[in-house]
Amino acid sequence: MKKKLAIQMDAVESLNPHTDTTMLLGREALQRGYEVYYYLPKDLTFLNGDITAKARKITFHKDPDNYYTAGKWQTFNLRDVDVVLMRQDPPFNMEYITATHLLEMLQPDVLVVNDPFHVRNAPEKLFMFQFPEFIAPTLITRNADAIENFLSEHKDIVLKPLYGYAGQSVFHVKQGDSNFHALLETFFGNSGEPIIAQRFIPEIKTMDKRIIVIDGKVTAIYGRVPAKGDIRANMRVGGTSIKIAWSKRDILIGETIGKELVKRGILLAGIDVIGDYLTEINVTCPTGLIKSNELYNLKQESLLWDAIEKRLRKRA
Repeated sequence: MKKKLAIQMDAVESLNPHTDTTMLLGREALQRGYEVYYYLPKDLTFLNGDITAKARKITFHKDPDNYYTAGKWQTFNLRDVDVVLMRQDPPFNMEYITATHLLEMLQPDVLVVNDPFHVRNAPEKLFMFQFPEFIAPTLITRNADAIENFLSEHKDIVLKPLYGYAGQSVFHVKQGDSNFHALLETFFGNSGEPIIAQRFIPEIKTMDKRIIVIDGKVTAIYGRVPAKGDIRANMRVGGTSIKIAWSKRDILIGETIGKELVKRGILLAGIDVIGDYLTEINVTCPTGLIKSNELYNLKQESLLWDAIEKRLRKRA
């Protein structure tokens, strides 16, 4: 009997076939003989102890102009699959949190990657506080006075939403900036969540770095150069990927965090570093495998599936 993989992801039509890590992982699963299905988070259903999803059988192709073939929608029980990949993008909102609770109910019968319990407890910008030796001065609050005092102390800071992603709503603010209070009003008006303030790390003007960690091990480190006039280096906002020398500090950060990740069932993570400082640990939907594969002639999707299948054999 063929093994089955279900991927919880965003609409397949919205993917970028040139850079999408989820498609890369799906193609590797197909090569290993899995039947692959995909479904949207909104189509998860719990009833009488069963977790079902309205899903489509899918094949991913390398041709960017014809990158998938999908069958008809059907409802099936997720307990009948071997592996679920939780791969929808943040935001880390109540829909996302609910999905982690539902997928957690599948265990231990079904292997969910990354482990939904630990994904829920490791939001990108909060999990890094487990490693205070690596982070720059950082504040989390909705208190305007606290943010103003933080700006007065550090003179030059970055403001961003605590649960944002892909460089959305990231602002560089210096002491005396006439837009400072208007920015706070915008943040507080758009959401009831806290915001994060961080001492500005000047190296971001040149580059930030993404460290890929698979099964607790550093498999790639590459640079992301921001577009001219921007401080955000994310690919979605025009950043460019480059090959770099791996510093001892970057390797130390990746290996230290990797040891903790593997304990938590986080098999794939993307760690963001600016200069010598850890800024985020991405465990919800880590990306960057295609770019780093190209830069270093790697096949990291195979490393991840080796780790997944090692765990499947232990369960057998």
